[in-house]
Amino acid sequence: MIPRTLPRPAGRPRSRARARRAARILLALTSMAALLSLDLPEAEALPPLGVTVRADADATAARVGALFAGGTDGGHFCTASVVRSAGRDVIATAAHCLGHPDGTVFAPGYRDGGAPYGLWRVTGVFTAPAWTEGEDPDADIAFATVAPADGSVTGNVEDVVGGFPVAAGQPGDVTVTVVGYPSTEEVPLRCANATTLFSATQRRIDCPALSGGTSGSPWLAGGALAGVLGGHEGGGTVPDVSYSAVMGAAALELYREAAA
Repeated sequence: MIPRTLPRPAGRPRSRARARRAARILLALTSMAALLSLDLPEAEALPPLGVTVRADADATAARVGALFAGGTDGGHFCTASVVRSAGRDVIATAAHCLGHPDGTVFAPGYRDGGAPYGLWRVTGVFTAPAWTEGEDPDADIAFATVAPADGSVTGNVEDVVGGFPVAAGQPGDVTVTVVGYPSTEEVPLRCANATTLFSATQRRIDCPALSGGTSGSPWLAGGALAGVLGGHEGGGTVPDVSYSAVMGAAALELYREAAA
């Protein structure tokens, strides 16, 4: 028996359903395209590897600051960064930056003459015996505790700006981001690049314009401290090539001592 084909009711409801489904799909695709287009400028804003630019005033830059002798009037001479600790009061820098810690103050997020997160005085210094006894460049990593330098801030520095975790044992070719303050600049500079092992205990990076004052700058691998600018040749004798002592077991033990 041949089935009868009944005429569709007026208005063609199946066509309208298909049209509604097509409209929903088109709306979803349009929304997805809009989201993707919003992400593109952020990706394009990152400079190429090996290019040095001014660091944005973001959460990362807030944890990095300049070191001053006494106060901000005298000019900054090194860079340091806040790292996580039980007391929430520890910074990391190069050991050669803390040879005379009395009167040294730290200004996290320092920019254009201002200290938006206050000034913090150095209250204790942790350096390896290999540095204190012989200034071994492989031990040119130091940690220090800080406290408010005046009444403009209270509490602990990590509560104010947060802190970087510390990550030892990075591969020889790890890509890091360096954030630091040349003594001739009033804003921090930023450069990311792949590193190479200059030796078993020293890491090298090619980044232009990291001149005097950037000693102690954090080398961040995936947002964690993997070294500080220093070590071989005090961190480098030309602005385009910088070094860091490898963050090994001795440096990690030093960090644990300071962080505890």
